[in-house]
Amino acid sequence: MNRLALTGMLAAFGFMFAACSDSENSANSISGEDNNLVEVGSSSSEIILSSSGIFLSSSSVNVPADSGIVLSSSSIGNSLDSSEEIPDTTKIIYALKPFNGPLTNPHKGFTVPTEATWTFAPEFEYGPHGALNNGAWDLVTYGSGYQQWNKLNPAKGVYDWNELEALLEALEEHNMGYALRVFPYSPSFIKSNDTPEENYDWTPKYVYEEGAKKITATYKDNGSKAAVPVWDDSVYLHYAKEFATALAAKYDGDPRIEYIDVRTFGEWGEWHTSNLEGSEMPSVEIQKDLLKHYASVFKKSLLVLPSDGYGDVYTYALSLGITKRDDCLIGIPGTADSLVRAYEANMPTVAENCGSYAIMLEYTDIIPGGYLKWTPERWVDAITTAHLTYYVLDQGFDDCGYRFYNDNKALADSMTKVIGYNFRISNAEFLTITDSKNTTNTLNITVKNTGVAPCFFDIYMVAEFVDSSGNALEQLGKTVAIKKGTFKDEMVKEFSFTSTIPARQSNVAQMPGVFVALSIYESEEAFKAGKNPTVRFDNDGILENKKLLLKQ
Repeated sequence: MNRLALTGMLAAFGFMFAACSDSENSANSISGEDNNLVEVGSSSSEIILSSSGIFLSSSSVNVPADSGIVLSSSSIGNSLDSSEEIPDTTKIIYALKPFNGPLTNPHKGFTVPTEATWTFAPEFEYGPHGALNNGAWDLVTYGSGYQQWNKLNPAKGVYDWNELEALLEALEEHNMGYALRVFPYSPSFIKSNDTPEENYDWTPKYVYEEGAKKITATYKDNGSKAAVPVWDDSVYLHYAKEFATALAAKYDGDPRIEYIDVRTFGEWGEWHTSNLEGSEMPSVEIQKDLLKHYASVFKKSLLVLPSDGYGDVYTYALSLGITKRDDCLIGIPGTADSLVRAYEANMPTVAENCGSYAIMLEYTDIIPGGYLKWTPERWVDAITTAHLTYYVLDQGFDDCGYRFYNDNKALADSMTKVIGYNFRISNAEFLTITDSKNTTNTLNITVKNTGVAPCFFDIYMVAEFVDSSGNALEQLGKTVAIKKGTFKDEMVKEFSFTSTIPARQSNVAQMPGVFVALSIYESEEAFKAGKNPTVRFDNDGILENKKLLLKQ
């Protein structure tokens, strides 16, 4: 701003302040852009140029936020009794807009099958480094896939975690967790009567050598005969529990693990034998006992009951803190409703569909005897009805969601802000109040969880004074701790961050080039150690380090 323009503006201010000097409550304003005004009060005789905006005191003057003028909080000509102290007050109201684009955050969101480290090799064209620039990876927050019991536990008391560790490390490098499923059996690989048992029966051989029984069943898909474990055999159950204990000793509480499916029984460990004629699930009491064992050894990691665990088993799982997944969303009417019980028990819900996107587009919509085809409306309904926290973007193993995302980019981007939690700030104001003793800075914010589920991990909200790049200068107020499951979907919360300094001490808030930023951490220790936050607000102004820079 040139000197002539500045002189004119100051003259205008002087005229207004003189006009209102007879009344402490009179107000004047200078119009600026909507929602981008700095509101101020009181009076001042000193004007300071700054890049931070405009500050006036308690007479409710509005000045455009981009004018580059700061009026300090000394008094502006009001006639006051010299014995009465009126604190000088400055208020900034910040302009807030939703983040423009897809917004991914930890411990929620979409996955695609991530079976091994080859997914991340540049030669895999559909991977995150592949030649096709598969945009689906921009929405993926965790990998998912199965591991074979006999590979992780090749001999009695022997465990080989090497391949799993390599995958976890690769996922971590890409800021993704992993949903772990260990299969005892996979009928998909039964091709004929001569198919080797080890191709589909992934129960370790030593379990049978120790005396566990197996039977011969018929795979209904092609009529082939196949060996199947006797699911309620006492030896089988003993070693299944022993493996669970070893798995917990290795991975319980590992931050790389999103959740662990309890996959002990049936085809694909899904707690059913519907495609194996002659094979039967164990009793409800045995199923409950197995869940009880898992709950006793896994104290920290989230456990999940697979799709066909229903009825009393489902109820018992919830009582143990084990949540539920379902694998036939969209394809079978009402499936999403089955997950509402877990949501109402304040647990994250997990889901897949009946098949890949490409397959579901070919469904005939004939019920019963068939499946409903994929439509955008059914996809959105599945997410919202089940209050999903975790959901497969596409479960085809061939293209990692490439076709799905190309067909549904705008919708998929928007649903990243619906699935799970989503924190959006709707209001934010900054107050500075100065009296003869102290200066108090207060940031007041209103936050809404616009997602369909609570945040199921502890979070720590921090306000700071920062430079334009988000580098911390000083913390504002205290860290706010929010316990998991308490910031529920559609809930609105108000937070305040306040700090007080002696009146004669320099106030960092009014220094040039100083801004206010908000951050969400997964632990207070991470903040204290100077690490970057991990959770992003759904607001415009997110910096590279994931802090939200508040804008006037």
